[in-house]
Amino acid sequence: MSYSVLVCDDSAVARKQVIKHLQSNLDIVLHQAKDGQQAMEILQAQQIDLLCLDLTMPILDGIGVLEAIKTNKIECYVVVISADIQAQMKERVASLGALGFLEKPAKAEQLLELLHKFGIR
Repeated sequence: MSYSVLVCDDSAVARKQVIKHLQSNLDIVLHQAKDGQQAMEILQAQQIDLLCLDLTMPILDGIGVLEAIKTNKIECYVVVISADIQAQMKERVASLGALGFLEKPAKAEQLLELLHKFGIR
């Protein structure tokens, strides 16, 4: 099965790393966004199955994206990949519907294990 995946991070290097992990292990149709506003435009324009989301970005941050997804009732799995690893931030993203939280740089095994846990293979 092919999954529509959006990788949202203001760092091109971080996006490439996540994309490499996903492309080598899953059949995906790939989309990229460099900030939260661009991500929301993509999420509102087409069906995205999985969003890999950074928290610290210009224009609209990851928390803003999670809040907008919830407000607009957009259905997609969200995995947060961020260097902001404070316990209260992990709780906040979970309360906004994220499946999980991985610390940057995310290892392929960690990302795939989390996705497999939710049936994404």
